[in-house]
Amino acid sequence: MIIDTTYILPLAAIDVKPDLLRAIIEDKVKLKVKLTDLKLSLISLFELQAKASKLNIPSSNIIKAINTILKTFKIIPFYEDNIIKRAYEIRKVINDYIDCIVVSTAIVLHENLITEDTEIIAAKEFILKKYGIKIFSYKDVT
Repeated sequence: MIIDTTYILPLAAIDVKPDLLRAIIEDKVKLKVKLTDLKLSLISLFELQAKASKLNIPSSNIIKAINTILKTFKIIPFYEDNIIKRAYEIRKVINDYIDCIVVSTAIVLHENLITEDTEIIAAKEFILKKYGIKIFSYKDVT
């Protein structure tokens, strides 16, 4: 399963609800998934840094978070040809290009995606019909 950036923010001491990683650790999700099963786009590491910087989170928190992420999750490069091609296709229904990268990563890997992004969630029927990828939110899996 691909996870969106929102779910890694707590690792950098950015308080967001919902906390998917905690729910997985506490076995409160309906899906059979372990932390080590999760994947995320490399662009999510950039997005984490950008959000943390905007919130004046200490760089030490970000460094710890990124080290934890690199040890725990599989990181998918966003510069692969197929991911770029799919991102351009997805751009027709999702405006934010970073979100397009995240969705196209799920499409290329044939993995479902969990997100809180309202624009991605609004396009979930299109994504399911065209690519066979399910889009979930935290509410769907807990």
